[in-house]
Amino acid sequence: MADISITQAHKLPHKKAKAAAQKVADQMAEEYDMESEWNGDVLLFKRSGVSGRLTVSDSNAHLEIKLGFLLKAFAPTIEEKVSAKMKKVFGAKA
Repeated sequence: MADISITQAHKLPHKKAKAAAQKVADQMAEEYDMESEWNGDVLLFKRSGVSGRLTVSDSNAHLEIKLGFLLKAFAPTIEEKVSAKMKKVFGAKA
């Protein structure tokens, strides 16, 4: 079960939505030493204490994050920051 679950609607073409998700994954890899890989339309990511998946569909992006024990206390803060990032990347007007 995910500790954080966010769905962000978008109006991007599917290819652009996946490209946007990849751009964020590249930033996360650089900033947080996070690994990621695509499995179809699902971007799987992980690092010590965090794992999850971002599923990109034609109309939304759905993010599920599992946090390790030490990070669970920060779940509300992490969710707020990730939600803001998703709105920016996928478009709040979608």
